[in-house]
Amino acid sequence: MPRRTQGAGAPTLQRMNPSIVSPRTDSSANSDRAPAHYPRRVLLAVCGLSPQIVTETLYALAAEEHDPFIPTEVHLITTAEGARRAELSLLSDDLGWFHKLCADYHLPGITFNRHHIHVMRDASERAMDDIRTPQDNRDAANFITAQVRQFSADPNCALHVSIAGGRKTMGFYLGYALSLYGRAQDRLSHVLVSDPFESSWDFFYPTPYSRVLQTRDGKLADTALAQVTLAEIPFVSLRHGLPVALLAGHASFNETVVAARAALAPPQLTMDLAGKRILAGDKVIEMPPAELALLAVFARHALQGGAPLPAPTKDAPDAAWGQRYLREYRAITGTLADIDATERALKAGMDGDYFSQRKSKLDKRLKAALGPAAEAYRIHDGGSRPRRYALTLPPDAVRFVADVAFKEDQ
Repeated sequence: MPRRTQGAGAPTLQRMNPSIVSPRTDSSANSDRAPAHYPRRVLLAVCGLSPQIVTETLYALAAEEHDPFIPTEVHLITTAEGARRAELSLLSDDLGWFHKLCADYHLPGITFNRHHIHVMRDASERAMDDIRTPQDNRDAANFITAQVRQFSADPNCALHVSIAGGRKTMGFYLGYALSLYGRAQDRLSHVLVSDPFESSWDFFYPTPYSRVLQTRDGKLADTALAQVTLAEIPFVSLRHGLPVALLAGHASFNETVVAARAALAPPQLTMDLAGKRILAGDKVIEMPPAELALLAVFARHALQGGAPLPAPTKDAPDAAWGQRYLREYRAITGTLADIDATERALKAGMDGDYFSQRKSKLDKRLKAALGPAAEAYRIHDGGSRPRRYALTLPPDAVRFVADVAFKEDQ
């Protein structure tokens, strides 16, 4: 593994003893959370027409004296023209600056090829040439978010994200996506290049030997004297507030942001019995009558400021529980609905098994829709015996409506 050293001449990277710094791949490697110890280490960057960001960032990561991070893979998100430039300048036989960097500084085992260059696609799967319109922005956000979600789904992967390249919107979306999906082992950074190399099309990294190039202002400069450093950017991870379906699915950038906002916002519950749905924060959730009726019992009780309720006991039908549940059930299904089966099941009252089954199904539906944010809308048992059940929302956070204008696009 390499590190940055300052010798008598130009700054270089020198190889260290592999037995000291080689990344661990044993089963306990993930326990200490150090990114360099993960078996899969991914550098993910965005770029426009300056593919140098890849080699500059790789150099800076490897040059970190105390905690070098050598990726096992490099992935690049760019435009159609950016992909062509990246292939020609970084991977071609004529230039191949990625391969030169690996050879110059003995960086082994980094996989980066044309299949790791991801061209942003619009909603019709057409390659994007630029980001100019509001629709382009939405498509770019969705594409970038999908890439970050895919890498962060692998628990054996440490993800290092660079926002130094591309349009400002690309860097913003990539950083925001990492904030939504990032984990403890993931990092966010920007690379800094000293003058006059920052504006040079012919600079890719500080070389361990003298290499003279002409800068944009016509002056000559030696790349061996360049300074490239990494500025790590702290980020707040919102991952644990996202529903499981968004972590594993294909949600858009906007859908993911809405879910994160819902997890952070004060809980508000709106009950729409006629529509067989609820509004939990900003999230519309369709509900079967059986589960909705149980939630309605506790929502109405919370609205009235009532004390927690004891559940019906097992194998002992409770007439009062049967009545309060059927009252809500009839309000949901309407007077003309055929509810004979439910009426018969609760003729003598509701017992503990019936209560537990309805509560379990309600919990699963809320968790699937809201993820960790569901905790505020669950029916809680008080945590100690004897169990007393309640919806713990304050009265001003609960309301019932006969006809509410729900946002169907949530």
